[in-house]
Amino acid sequence: MARKSYLDLKKEVWEVNLCTGCGACVAVCPADSIYFGDKEGSTHPCHNEYCKEESDHVLCGACVEVCPRANISLHGDPLGTYRSAIQARATFDIPASQSGGAVTAILKNALDKGLLDAVIMVTEDPWTHRTSSALLASAEELVRHAGSRYSLGSPLLAALKEAVITHKYSRLGVVGLPCAVQAARRMKVSRHPLVKPFGNAIRLIIGLFCTESFDYRCLVQEKLTGELGIASWEIRRFEVKGQLDLTLMDGTVKSIPLSEIEGCVRPGCIQCIDFAAADADISAGSSGAKKGYTTLLISNEIGEGFYRSALLSGLLEEGGEAEMAAVKRLAERKETRPRKRGRDSDR
Repeated sequence: MARKSYLDLKKEVWEVNLCTGCGACVAVCPADSIYFGDKEGSTHPCHNEYCKEESDHVLCGACVEVCPRANISLHGDPLGTYRSAIQARATFDIPASQSGGAVTAILKNALDKGLLDAVIMVTEDPWTHRTSSALLASAEELVRHAGSRYSLGSPLLAALKEAVITHKYSRLGVVGLPCAVQAARRMKVSRHPLVKPFGNAIRLIIGLFCTESFDYRCLVQEKLTGELGIASWEIRRFEVKGQLDLTLMDGTVKSIPLSEIEGCVRPGCIQCIDFAAADADISAGSSGAKKGYTTLLISNEIGEGFYRSALLSGLLEEGGEAEMAAVKRLAERKETRPRKRGRDSDR
C-alpha cells in the first residue's frame, strides 16, 4: 500500500471542504507542522510544508491515520450498537447544564475518584460564545464549563498533544461530537507507533448527539448580531431541537428556523451521517429524554463501568428508559439528508 502524507490529506480532505476541524491531525503530527491559524471562518488546518514523510523520507502518515474523513467508518444501524438506553440526570446543581447534566456527573465522579487524570472538551467564552478546546483536570473546572456548544469549529483533539506530551497524562476522557469521536476511536485501535501513545492515553470517549455544528463567524457575528441585532453577550444559551432556540439574558426565547441558518453549517458537516457518535463508549443528548434528563446510550463495558460508578456515588440518578423512537428519527434524518461533495471555497 502506498505511503501517505499530509499532501494526501490536503488533496482528499482539506481542499474539498470535508475537514471536520476535529484537530486529530494537529495532535499526532510529530513535527508540529499542522496547526489552525487565526483566520476567521477557516474550514481546515494550515501546514508549514515541513513533513517528515515528504521532506526527510521518514515513515510517518500519522495525520492520515487518524483523520475521520480520510477513513470513513460506517455502522449498519444509524445509532450503532448499544447495550442500554437510559434517561439520567445529575443529582447536584450545574448552573449551565443544557439538559440533565448526566455527562458532567459521570466525568465529575471519574475525576473525583481518580479514574481520569483530565478531560478534553470544548469550552466557551460566555461573553462572545467563541469556543476553544480545553484540558480540564479538576471537577470544579469541569462543572463551571458544563453545557452544549453549537457554534463550534474548535480543534478539540489538538489538546491531546498538551495532555499526552506535556503533562504525560495516561487516563484521559474525551467529550466531543461524532467526528472527534471517530478520530479518537481511530487513535484507540491504531497500531501506528506515532499514534499509539495518544490512543493508549484515552480511557473514556463520550460522544454528543449532533445534527450539525455551525461556523462561529457566520452564525454569531453575521447572522445573530449582524442581521438580527442580537449581541453575543445577550445570549444565555443555545439549543437546537428542530430549530435554533436562543434563551436571552432577560429570559425571553428567540426561535430561528434551521432553514435560515443552514448556510452557517460547517462544510465538513454536510457529509456526516453519524448522529449518535456510534464509536463512543457513551453517547449523550437531550433527544429521547424528558425535561431535565439526558439520554445516555451505553455502548460497551467501559461506558457501563463509568456510568455505574457515578450511580453508586450518588452523583447520578436514573429516570427510566430513553424514548428511542425520537432519537432514531433524528439519526435517520441525518443519514438520509441530501449531500454534496464539499464547497468551492472557504467562507
